Amino acid sequence: MSTINKVCVIGAGVMGAGIAAHCANAGHDVLLLDIVPNGAENRNAIAEGAIKKLIKSNPAALTHKRNAKRITPGNIEDHMDMIGDCDWIVEAVIERLDIKQDLYKKIDAVRKSGSIVSSNTSTIPLDNLVAGMSDAFAADFCITHFFNPPRYMRLLEVVKGEKTSQSVIDTVSDFSDRKLGKSIVHCKDRPGFIANRLGVFWIYCAVVEALDQGLSIEEADAIIGRPCGIPKTGVFGLMDLVGLDLMPHVIDSMVGLLPADDPFVKIKRDLPLIENMIADGYTGRKGKGGFYRLNREGGKKVKEGIDLQTGEYRPTVKARLSSARTSVRDLRKLVTHKDKGGNYAWRVLAQTLAYAAMLVPEAADDVAAIDEAMRLGYNWKFGPFELMDKLGTDWFAEKLAEDGFEVPAILKMADGRPFYRVENAKVQYLTTDGEYTDLVRPEGVIMLSDIKLASEPVLKNGSAALWDIGDGVACFEFTSKMNSIDPDLMALLGKSIREVKKNFKAMVVYNEGTNFSVGANLGLAIFAANIAAWSEIENMVENGQDTYMALKYAPFPVVSAPSGMALGGGCEILLHSDAVQAHVETYTGLVEVGVGLVPAWGGTKEMLRRWSTNPKHPRGVMPGPGKAFELISTAAVAKSAEEAKANMVLRDTDGITMNRYRLLADAKAKALELAVDYQAPEKPTFRLPGESARVAFEMAVDGFVRQGKATKHDRVVSLAVADILTGGAEGDPTVEMSEADVLELERESFMKMVRHPDTLARVEHMLLTGKPLRN
Repeated sequence: MSTINKVCVIGAGVMGAGIAAHCANAGHDVLLLDIVPNGAENRNAIAEGAIKKLIKSNPAALTHKRNAKRITPGNIEDHMDMIGDCDWIVEAVIERLDIKQDLYKKIDAVRKSGSIVSSNTSTIPLDNLVAGMSDAFAADFCITHFFNPPRYMRLLEVVKGEKTSQSVIDTVSDFSDRKLGKSIVHCKDRPGFIANRLGVFWIYCAVVEALDQGLSIEEADAIIGRPCGIPKTGVFGLMDLVGLDLMPHVIDSMVGLLPADDPFVKIKRDLPLIENMIADGYTGRKGKGGFYRLNREGGKKVKEGIDLQTGEYRPTVKARLSSARTSVRDLRKLVTHKDKGGNYAWRVLAQTLAYAAMLVPEAADDVAAIDEAMRLGYNWKFGPFELMDKLGTDWFAEKLAEDGFEVPAILKMADGRPFYRVENAKVQYLTTDGEYTDLVRPEGVIMLSDIKLASEPVLKNGSAALWDIGDGVACFEFTSKMNSIDPDLMALLGKSIREVKKNFKAMVVYNEGTNFSVGANLGLAIFAANIAAWSEIENMVENGQDTYMALKYAPFPVVSAPSGMALGGGCEILLHSDAVQAHVETYTGLVEVGVGLVPAWGGTKEMLRRWSTNPKHPRGVMPGPGKAFELISTAAVAKSAEEAKANMVLRDTDGITMNRYRLLADAKAKALELAVDYQAPEKPTFRLPGESARVAFEMAVDGFVRQGKATKHDRVVSLAVADILTGGAEGDPTVEMSEADVLELERESFMKMVRHPDTLARVEHMLLTGKPLRN
């Protein structure tokens, strides 16, 4: 297996530029080429323009803007010779076979021996792409189908040709797994491969059935959304996001390559409504709107939806279907519901799941590959075969036959057995020969879900659990709703610290939820505030401080392994850990000021310490508190692990894992490394800048209030943060305080804010809407 260091991407459109950005995120130099625009003075204009867009894109394509410096722009007329330095050349140009093949001849003339060439195509068969090319080129060629946006979508479909060398597949797969963070699904060379073949069929089927059954777009999205374990955008919202204008091209290409008896071909028909929308510029969010739009006439913002029958826009109406209130955990209840939503769900799922079953073994060798493709390519919570298990394979097969649908061969072969089962503490799936086989993880991957199948927790309550993950390492897992931090979780964390001290070498704090932790359970705090149970709130604060300090000074190393959001109290756990091994998509910060509170479990103290002792930061007593004040008072959230390092929530020595599946293994390895001759940190002394600094902070905040960038209550909260960072505004020029003294200031400031009458309204608004109250 060869090594990939430098990458070339040809085609600087949305996908090509996104692939280039993510290779740069992984720390690799990238050559980005495109055509020379007609009559352009700047022959690199397209590639350079793409890089500028990457820097400004939202959501960000780059995990840090400085990564753009790793991308070198060029053009395919002047700079093809530069390809000779590249180990992997990714083609991401227009989906035309003649253009691609002409480009391949140019690439083959200049590439170095053994360099890998791949196409990002999703519609053109690999055999057609390499037709007429040399055997050496065909041996080094494969398809690597990324999903948009490449930074965030974890699926990569890899297609091997008849002549493709296995070492090429191994090299690309290993690099994309470990460096780009992708889950690799190996597909057969069939139209649309797996995810788009099934995903586009599902979307098209859902649109057609909504039209035929007279559902509104709001009703359709309410059903084919959370009740099916699918993102709340549903189908029509997803089409707006992707772009309506892309769908006809993808569908026509797919149908043109499939046999006449394929279900995709059979449901294809003209859809005049969508054709008219595209012609009028209603192509989705990138256009004037799509199935949904925001009407700004008269200075107002009114969300409107299109009437599928008349083609006219009208204000959106919330779906009132009782079937929409069902849960994916009881999927059969949804598809047997007597209202029109239930019938719609059945018609869409029956055809979609049956089509998925037909794709084994045509498009993929096993059911696990199809489930992984739909989970990661379309963000389904459960893959189609997992959904069939929820319905019951025997019930599903009987219902298909009863309603006149063809029962796929693999469903007949299952004969009532589930597609997945747990045997000998291992997940197994049903193969095409009718036998079960173990679901094998990639080498080096440790999943807590697998460990939980094979063992019992060391400790457990309703909000957390402690697991033995081997080699003397324990794993503390959050299990509360949204992994919020409540008294039960704190209690078990304290108990776990004592348990690990006795029986383990190290502890990892980790979970496999969507988010590491959204922070403290504010609902409990608000309930206590509403009944004026101030002593209960004070106990929660002191308990949290004591537990986090016990974590920090434990006689064993603690490594936190966050992914997704690690906010407020979740961020404070990272700050009190010996080390952090973060997934690249970690969004973290001390956000308490946004709801009228201040960090109370040592977060302000730790940010102050990090910025005050940062050797790269200006010396003196003021710069450290000044930077901490900036980040905490603005509730700054890092949008990646790299940004978290820039904000010093993570240290330079903390690790970043690109592949979410590898996070626990990487964190465990770091914990074992730290466990050798481990010594707990020494307790610091703080030199705080006193009253003059508080005055400076106050003047800065007052300026923001005058400019309308901060509210009067923002001022109150920010100055409570300033009190902590300046030592309670006592003394001038400096105040020396112990760690315990600073914690006491945090507690006092928090209690002052939680008693403030405006804070209650802010927290309640956040809990209800998920957004801060800005008045």
